[in-house]
Amino acid sequence: MYNFRTDLADERTDIFKKNNNITNEIDGIETNVKEEGNIKITEVKVTNENGANAIGKPIGSYITIDIKKLKIATDEEIENYGNTLSNELKKLIDAHSAKQDEILVVGLGNIYVTPDSLGPKVINEIDVTRHILKYMPEVLEEGTRSVSAISPGVLGTTGMETLEIVTGIVQNIKPKLMIVIDALASRSMDRISSSIQLADTGIVPGAGVGNTRKELSQNTLGIPVIALGIPTVVESAVLVNDCLNLFITKLQEDAKSNDYLNKLKEQDNYEEIKESLIPNDYNMIVTPKEIDELIENMKDVVARGINFAV
Repeated sequence: MYNFRTDLADERTDIFKKNNNITNEIDGIETNVKEEGNIKITEVKVTNENGANAIGKPIGSYITIDIKKLKIATDEEIENYGNTLSNELKKLIDAHSAKQDEILVVGLGNIYVTPDSLGPKVINEIDVTRHILKYMPEVLEEGTRSVSAISPGVLGTTGMETLEIVTGIVQNIKPKLMIVIDALASRSMDRISSSIQLADTGIVPGAGVGNTRKELSQNTLGIPVIALGIPTVVESAVLVNDCLNLFITKLQEDAKSNDYLNKLKEQDNYEEIKESLIPNDYNMIVTPKEIDELIENMKDVVARGINFAV
């Protein structure tokens, strides 16, 4: 299997097609794209083991919502993005739980590391109701769903695997569904804090940056797990590859025609670039300078989307 170094199913699909010169659909992969204004929604369904092996993702549904220019988004646009996320998330929730089933929201990541702080920051904005339903049910509308939330921290600060912590919580409060929020890695600079991926297959924390932890899924927890992830980092090799493509495009525009440059741009140079960077320890994980503002905006989008969906 390829070293995709991206958590996004649609990116993995594109990479697999490009590397294998496939122009049609991959056996076991169904892709559907729709656009709503300036929002693009891509659904990738992995339907069999062949598709799962091709892109290294379990059988299930992966929905990617692409949002552009988030760092300059207005309050109205953030509200609109949150509503779109809510609609897509609600479809997955309804497919895997009943209307009144209790939901546990888990925010993964380290709040002290900005690119990894999305999960904990969203948890602070979630409308939790479990304790209110237990002690003061009269103050809530009839039919309010029980929602609880937790940010379990990271192994380096707790000494415990996230799965160990979450398993204990699930065994005690017995939710029927879990929503897990985490930062992801991408193979494109354009996707940083501009894409949201929803998946009904759970998540393997740290997989995109080569720091794989134990997976959170129905297989390990016994309940459906919906993963909500947002790319916040890329590898240096991705950065160089994207810059190289932009440079080649400029040369092509000036030179009008150059067979070597055309061929160079058509191929994916990521692996070759990575191989040249690794010996010098230059293949870093990088994030944009506006990451603070991007995280804050995306936190508002995600919190709104989850609160309205549940």
